[in-house]
Amino acid sequence: MQPLDDTIAALATAPGVAGLAVLRVSGASALAVSDRVFRGATPLARAVGHTLHHGWAVDASQRDAAGCERKLDEVVAAVFRAPRSFTGEDTVEWSCHGGVVPARRVLEVLLAAGARLAGPGEFSLRAFLHGRMDLAQAEAVADLVHAETESAGDLALSQLAGALSRRLGAIEEQLVGAAAEVEARVDFADDVGGVEIPPHVSDAIAGALGELDALLESAPWARAVREGVRVPIVGRPNAGKSSLFNALLGEERAIVAAEPGTTRDRVSEKLDLAGIAVTLSDTAGVRDARDPVEAEGVSRSLAALDGAAVALWAVDGARGFDGVGDPLVEQLAERRVVVALTKSDLGRVVDECAPRAMLARAAEVKTVRVSAVTGDGLDELRATLGALLGAGRNGGLTGAVANPRHTDALARARAALGRASDAAAAGSPGEIVALELRESLAAIGEVSGRQASEELLERIFARFCIGK
Repeated sequence: MQPLDDTIAALATAPGVAGLAVLRVSGASALAVSDRVFRGATPLARAVGHTLHHGWAVDASQRDAAGCERKLDEVVAAVFRAPRSFTGEDTVEWSCHGGVVPARRVLEVLLAAGARLAGPGEFSLRAFLHGRMDLAQAEAVADLVHAETESAGDLALSQLAGALSRRLGAIEEQLVGAAAEVEARVDFADDVGGVEIPPHVSDAIAGALGELDALLESAPWARAVREGVRVPIVGRPNAGKSSLFNALLGEERAIVAAEPGTTRDRVSEKLDLAGIAVTLSDTAGVRDARDPVEAEGVSRSLAALDGAAVALWAVDGARGFDGVGDPLVEQLAERRVVVALTKSDLGRVVDECAPRAMLARAAEVKTVRVSAVTGDGLDELRATLGALLGAGRNGGLTGAVANPRHTDALARARAALGRASDAAAAGSPGEIVALELRESLAAIGEVSGRQASEELLERIFARFCIGK
């Protein structure tokens, strides 16, 4: 890891044409380094924290014929004194004019003045190490930056505000008390009345188990909100896949034609569905294709099902249905499927039970009649897809577990706690119960960072952008 006792600088906003560009400088010498570049009414080293200062960024190494320092940009410098800053260190945030040139020139002179270019996520890492936030909150910074939907933003903001940390803190408090009492009974059995696990300790373990179960139950939906999911539209040629794709997007994105086999390759777009960033794909019609190009399209259609959260099976509801021998039936087995009976404006020939009966092995099947022409059934289809993806099934997003690293740690914590509960119920030695309780606490501590290794921190913050 990089040293933490020096001063770092980096561009904190995306490069390119914009109204403003922000540079961040943090470290013990942040004010001194900045004063070598800043020219204003008051030196920044004498400024009070949480104040703004108008001035110029200059390059003191270059002077004109009159001996004046070269001006690089007109700036506003925001001064934050330790420990009341994002990183917990002295920090100066420079607001420059937007564009590539102003920010680059100011950053270059700040580096020449004694700062080091920050590594990915190093500002957030310093905030964590200085106790300004725990590890779950630090990871939420990156999630908030990458959020693609309102729900994803709300989820990240909830975690940044400490909602998940507070829920886990309450669980830890229960388990610390339980572990301390069990260990005391092991060490001082004569003084505390024996080694048996008292009912209130068993109740505390049961309460913590319930809390962990609730967190883990919410994880699949929360992860879908955080990361987004893939939903391919599959079906036979002329089943109305492209029309359905366009109708769900609200724009003419895919080519629609009466001739079968028009779609040869996958066409994908993102849409916000029940707060989840869904990558919806229109695929080639699946049939026994002899044309090599169409055959490749069919192969890609089937491949689109791999890793998909839900499959949207378009079935022409205005024509006869016979799924016998349809390769899609086998491909959709053991998946979550929404059957869209399309072209409802042309009649209702296909009974809803027919395709459902063909998918008896599927994990979950829902059927909706829909018309891409009239829009009938589209809202129901969106609601059905959202419900199948988990929207509203596990309560709200506040304090939910969305990060796979957190889910893995809490699953291990829950397993250890389950073993502790079983051991206590079986009258096993207190040492076993205490050991499992401590293992559960250690796993929970990985989420907050209380038990984080240097290797884990490097892996997490390496995924951050520079300037965060």
